[in-house]
Amino acid sequence: MSDESEVLTGAEALMRTFVDAGVDVCFMNPGTSEMHFVAALDRVPAMRGVLTLFEGVATGAADGFGRIAGRPAAALLHLGPGLANGLANLHNARRARTPLVTVVGEHATFHQQFDAPLQSDIAALAGPVSGWVRTSSSVVGVGADASAAVEAALTPPGGVATLIVPADLSWSPGAAIGRPPGPRPLLSVDAMSVTGATTALRTTKSALLLGGAALREPGLTAAARIAAATGARLLCETFPARLERGAGLPAVERIAYLPELATQQLAGLDTLVLVGAAEPVTFFGYPDTPSRPAPTGCVTHVLARPGDDAVAALEALADDLGARDPAPVAPAGSLTDPTGALDVTSFAAAIAATLPENAIVVDEANTSGVAVPAATAGAPRHDLLTLTGGAIGQGPPVAVGAAIAGGDRPVLNLQADGSALYTMQAWWTQAREGLNVTTVLLNNRAYAILHHELSKVGAVAGGTRAKAMLTLTDPTPDYVHLARGMGLTAGRARTADDLVKLLRHAYTEPGPHLIEAVL
Repeated sequence: MSDESEVLTGAEALMRTFVDAGVDVCFMNPGTSEMHFVAALDRVPAMRGVLTLFEGVATGAADGFGRIAGRPAAALLHLGPGLANGLANLHNARRARTPLVTVVGEHATFHQQFDAPLQSDIAALAGPVSGWVRTSSSVVGVGADASAAVEAALTPPGGVATLIVPADLSWSPGAAIGRPPGPRPLLSVDAMSVTGATTALRTTKSALLLGGAALREPGLTAAARIAAATGARLLCETFPARLERGAGLPAVERIAYLPELATQQLAGLDTLVLVGAAEPVTFFGYPDTPSRPAPTGCVTHVLARPGDDAVAALEALADDLGARDPAPVAPAGSLTDPTGALDVTSFAAAIAATLPENAIVVDEANTSGVAVPAATAGAPRHDLLTLTGGAIGQGPPVAVGAAIAGGDRPVLNLQADGSALYTMQAWWTQAREGLNVTTVLLNNRAYAILHHELSKVGAVAGGTRAKAMLTLTDPTPDYVHLARGMGLTAGRARTADDLVKLLRHAYTEPGPHLIEAVL
């Protein structure tokens, strides 16, 4: 905090406002219009600046930080093209409802009339991935704008707030620090929703579908008590933003990604009770496949919307049902080290057998990670962060942000090879920051999911030219050397024994590691 006689530029006032509001990490890929924010780092030492080599890493890292910390990080981006490079992971953050503040530099106000080469409509680019967008109009108001951005990001259900700051406002003196936003309470429980859910659970074949805060221990515990008392099934979103799981916690079944499997999961249900989750839909429209996997006639009942107090709603429902027995929890698994050939089954067993206590697992393994959820159900407790919006290239940057937010917690990134190539610049940031991230890169030398999608949408498969668009060969990337070139300790596993050995070593040695698992 500055004394009242200190003259602050807009950039300094913005950073001090952020720090006072608890936003003390900024992932950045700045340019000319953001240089005064960079210079302000030396005057605001409480702000931690983290350099990334690509804007999609900055936005993805801010997403990972917000999911673990429960408060926003900032992402500092350069003009419209910089924001455009970060949009895919802002899309994922929006779907995760992650509290995140994006600061985008703009040309100086007097320069905008000349349509310089980097001029663009930044607000139009930001709108589809932001719940709140504002362009600062005066240096006096920059601090207040920064405070409003933080408030918007924290307002339930949370999300991306984008503040656009013209360069002359950032360098001009006369700014003031904004007042920190007050607490934003969750919306209260609706008694009629509780009563309706009680009736549905007692009289119909039902399932609870959990999302958001309901996937943390208090929500899972209340939901498991309800399921045990009523016979309802316990489900969660296909790609949860953050799911607490492992031994000692109630187990919850994720809705399958593939529509035919999701349809089988939901078959026979009369009622789907939504708790902080949206009604499930298929990821894509397919010929002769319904977009809603729930059976025809299945009624959705909303107990708590995203942004409502889902935990309180579940506890009220449990009380209304008289569900007071202790919640059933997943037992500790008898986890043994796999040996022999490395395939999707032995890979999952190796992950489960070596997973440290209190780890954060960032899962972008996609097709090759299909066996991991079942294998790790009885593993030590861990947080699972998944690909919420489906825009690939999330794993490496989300692991950066999760590691910074998690402090000493080990981070494991299960990473498909194709999507790793989108944001592997994150490995450099992991090395620069000395982060304890272990990346297991599953090398099947293909965009494997697209082989399935090619046939699923009814396209004629099998031609050599079509297949060439789905493979990662000729040449095959050498991920070990790529990772070493960015400062990681890296090795290659060709057997299950190799993978177990390399994982145990990575968890005991500080700093980032990459293990290429050749499937």
